[in-house]
Amino acid sequence: MSELDHLAGIDPVVQESTPAIIARALRRAISDGTVGPGDQLGEAALARSLGVSRGPLREAMQRLTQEGLLVSHRNRGLFVAELTPEAVADMYLLRTTVETAALDRVLDSGRGAEAAAALDAAVDVMAGLAGEPRSAAMVAADLDFHHALVEAARSPRLSRVHETVLVETSMCLHAMRGTYTDAEARLSEHRAIADAVRASDSVTARNLLVEHMNDGHARVRSGGAMS
Repeated sequence: MSELDHLAGIDPVVQESTPAIIARALRRAISDGTVGPGDQLGEAALARSLGVSRGPLREAMQRLTQEGLLVSHRNRGLFVAELTPEAVADMYLLRTTVETAALDRVLDSGRGAEAAAALDAAVDVMAGLAGEPRSAAMVAADLDFHHALVEAARSPRLSRVHETVLVETSMCLHAMRGTYTDAEARLSEHRAIADAVRASDSVTARNLLVEHMNDGHARVRSGGAMS
């Protein structure tokens, strides 16, 4: 046996392409509100800002167009997708479908206590931000809660689908920030879901999750954030 034979089972290192790195940076900028719904993304200015050439930038922007995060208007250029009522309703439909499926898998597998611990950690972070309920940090902690729930299902496909909708979810959460006058309602909803998961109470957990999604959708609509 050669000295390298025992390393044969190690997966090769996958190096990200430049367009993939750029695409991730653009998703993050859209997610955190650096560029908002309806904003135009000028290719020349963006290339200068990111310090990249236009070739990989175009490829990255094409990826985001295929994901629905960017839209192309003929003779005008590329724009961040608007939060139309139809788009938001569709996004919440997808989130509810994916997250309830993840919840069912977690509880069916008997991993409720393990999942609840991860959910508790996210809620604890949210509780620490109770004094700034409308902050970007609170939005990030909220997203972490839902990410933890789906990851606990240990389903690569559910995780992959959920990942594609997280940016739009973040856009909606940023849009509804003004509808939270304090953190209590937000914390109580998330804490109740975590408690039901811990108790392996599938009916209560599912009902609470669906109610939470409905509440979020209603807040986006009432906040006047949709065009």
